[in-house]
Amino acid sequence: MHMFFRTMLHFVLARFRSRLGHGDVARTNFITLPTDLDILNHMNNGVYLSIMDVARFEMLVRNGVWQLMRDRGWYPVVASETITFRKSLNPWNRFTIESRIIGHDDKAVYMEQRFVRPDASGSPEIYATGYIRARFLRRSGGTVPMPELVEAFGVEGFHGIPEWIERWGDDVALPPMRAAAPSVWSD
Repeated sequence: MHMFFRTMLHFVLARFRSRLGHGDVARTNFITLPTDLDILNHMNNGVYLSIMDVARFEMLVRNGVWQLMRDRGWYPVVASETITFRKSLNPWNRFTIESRIIGHDDKAVYMEQRFVRPDASGSPEIYATGYIRARFLRRSGGTVPMPELVEAFGVEGFHGIPEWIERWGDDVALPPMRAAAPSVWSD
């Protein structure tokens, strides 16, 4: 429930922050709260993914995509995500999530998000990095085709993604919703 309040806070704050272009890096500030902690007294690994959602939401508000989606009855969903941890975020640590769109293929948009804190010299240091593969759906049902998204959002030059991200997206994809997806463990 605490993510709901954080999301609403960032929704309000986004309205007072500068607009972003689609290619800009969005920087969203956070503090590690006691509700973010696990029994080892550092940020729980699942909380990282939830806070990444909040940062993406703020980015969508600031670059104008959120309003365009609302007007058209669209919404984003995460199809795949992965995260790599480097250092722990401890109680009351201030940190920034840097979010940027990497590109898109024929089905999904890909983003990179970094958890960043200043190092001893004050330079930004990466604590964790996550990658997201997102699709856009219609409230009335079905997916929004990528050409329709590109036209509606007015973005050019984002087609194509690094080969390793394309391979990752393919390797972790599950069968489509209407296809069989039995839970069978292989030895």
